[in-house]
Amino acid sequence: MRNFGGILRDAWRLTWPYLRSDERWSAWGLLVTIIGLNLSLTGFNVLLNFWNRDFYNALQTKDWRAFLELLFTWRSVPGGFMPGFVSIVAIYIVLAVYRTYLRQWLQIRWRRWLTSRFLDEWLADRAYYRISLTSAGTGTGTDNPDQRVSDDVFNFTGDSLVLSLDLLSNVVTLFSFLGILWSLSGPMRIFGVSIPGYMFWVAVGYSVVGTWFTHLIGRPLIRLNFMQQRFEANFRFALVRLRENVEGIALYGGEREERSNLLTRFGDVVGNWWQIMRRTKMLNSLVFGYSQVANIFPIAVASPRFFAGELTLGGLTQVGDAFGQVQGALSWFVTAYSSLASWSATVERLATFDRTVQAARAAAGEGVAVQAAPRPEIALEDVTLAVPDGRALMAHESLVFPPGQSVVVSGRSGTGKSTLFRAIAGIWPFGSGVVRRPEVPTLFLPQRPYIPLGTLRHAVTYPLPTQAVEDAAVREALSAVGLGALIARLDQEENWALHLSGGEQQRLAVARALLVRPDWLFLDEATASLDPEAEAELYRLIRRRLPATTIVSIAHRQSVAAFHDRRLVFERPHDAAGRLVQAEAAE
Repeated sequence: MRNFGGILRDAWRLTWPYLRSDERWSAWGLLVTIIGLNLSLTGFNVLLNFWNRDFYNALQTKDWRAFLELLFTWRSVPGGFMPGFVSIVAIYIVLAVYRTYLRQWLQIRWRRWLTSRFLDEWLADRAYYRISLTSAGTGTGTDNPDQRVSDDVFNFTGDSLVLSLDLLSNVVTLFSFLGILWSLSGPMRIFGVSIPGYMFWVAVGYSVVGTWFTHLIGRPLIRLNFMQQRFEANFRFALVRLRENVEGIALYGGEREERSNLLTRFGDVVGNWWQIMRRTKMLNSLVFGYSQVANIFPIAVASPRFFAGELTLGGLTQVGDAFGQVQGALSWFVTAYSSLASWSATVERLATFDRTVQAARAAAGEGVAVQAAPRPEIALEDVTLAVPDGRALMAHESLVFPPGQSVVVSGRSGTGKSTLFRAIAGIWPFGSGVVRRPEVPTLFLPQRPYIPLGTLRHAVTYPLPTQAVEDAAVREALSAVGLGALIARLDQEENWALHLSGGEQQRLAVARALLVRPDWLFLDEATASLDPEAEAELYRLIRRRLPATTIVSIAHRQSVAAFHDRRLVFERPHDAAGRLVQAEAAE
C-alpha cells in the first residue's frame, strides 16, 4: 500500500477527467450549489451559537417574554434581531435536505460517467481479454473487474463527495468559530504567563493528540479494507460460477468439493473481517472515548470563569458549543478515519485497475498483427505463437488459406489449434508475425458459444442487433438448425446459457452463422457436443445454405474432415514449437 499522498494523487486523476468532460457545466454547477448549501448550513450553525447564548441567558434571568420570542418569533438584540428557533430550524431543514438531494444527484451523474469511461477503456483494444490472460494470480489490483466497475465506482463517487464536502464544511466551521472561541475564552495565566484565547489552544492540543493516536491505531485498516473487498469479490465470483455451472456440478456430484471451495473463500472473508473487528475495536475505543470527553471537557475548562462571574450561563454554553465546533473541525481526521481507510482502499483498487487497463491497451499493437489482405485469401506470414509465459506453440509458420477451399485442422488436444484461430481472429496478444485477412464478413464460432443475457431472440441474432434481423429470418434459422420448438419463446428473457444444453447452444451458434452469412466461417469444434449424425446434418446445412462461405474447422472426428477439401495436422512435440503439416483430406 502506497502512502496517502499517492492515494490522493490517484483520486485526483480519477476525478479531474469528469470535471472537464462534456458534463463539466452540470457537474460544476451542482458542485458549486452543494458547496453553497454547505456554507449556508455553517452560517446557520454560527447563528444557532448566538441564539443558544441568548436563549440560556433568558432562562437564567427567567425572562418569559424573551423565552417565547426566541422560540417562536424573533427578538431585538444589540445591532439587529435574533430570529426564533422555529424559523431557523425550518430553513435549516430545507437546506440540509437539498444538500443531500443534490449531492446524490451529482453522485449518480458522476457514477454514470465514470462507469461508461471504465467500460469503454476496458473493452477497447480488447484490454479485457489481455487482462484475463495475464492477471490471474499476479496481483490484487486486476482481479474481479466486475467489482471495479460496479461496487468500487459506486463507493468511490459516493465516499469522495461525502468526505471532501465534509472536510470543506469542517474547514469553514473552523474559521467561522475560531474568532468566536478566541474572543469568548479570554486570557489565562499559567505560571505567571498570560495566554490569550486559551480555549482555542486547548482545542488545538486536544485535537492534535487525538489525531496522532487515531492514525497510529487506525493505519492498518487501510490495507485490511483493501483485502476485505478483494476477498468479498472472490467469494461472490465463486458463487456466480456455481450458479452458472449447476448442471456440470450436479452430474459430477461435486457438491462437497464446491462447498469446501466456497467455505475456503468465505474463510478468507471471515479471517480478514476478524482482523478488521479487532483493529476497529481499538479505534472505536479511542474515538468514542475522545468524543464523550469532548462533550464535557470545554465546560470543565471554562467553568472557573463562570464561577468567577466572568461568564453568564448563556456565555458558558456558547463557549462550550464554539469549543465543540472548533475541536470537531480539527478532529475531522479522527472521526472520519474509518471512512478514509475504506475510501483509500477503493481508490487503490480503481487506480490499479485503471493502470492495468491502460497498460493492456498500450500493448494492443504487440503480438501477431492482423492486416488487410490485398487478395481475397487469408495468409499467415512468419507467424510465431506463444503462451503468456513465453513458451512457443508454433514458430515462423507461413501458410495460405485460399477462398472457396474449406480446411479442417486436427491434432492432439493442447497443441495450439484454438490459439491459431485466436491469432487469425486478431485477439491473441502473444507472438509475432502477420496475418493478412480480406476485409469481408468473418465469423468465429468457439466450442462453447457465448450466450448473452436477455431474450432468446437476442441470443440468436448476437452479435447483430435484434432490430437488424427480420423476425421471419430468425424463426427460419432456428427451425433449420433443429430448434423449432423454441420459436414460441423467442421473446422470453431467461438465462439461456443455463436453459439450453451444450448441443442446443451449438445449434444456436450455427443459426447465427446462417443469419450473418459470413464470407469466412471458422468453427473451433463448434459442433463437438452433438452426435456424429447431427453434426453431419449441420455441416450439410452450412454447405447448402452458405455455398459462398469458406469454412475452416478445428475437429477431431473423421466424419467432419469429409466435409472439407483440405486437411492440416498441428504437430507439436512435448514442450516444443509445433507446425502445421499437410495431410490427405478424408474421403
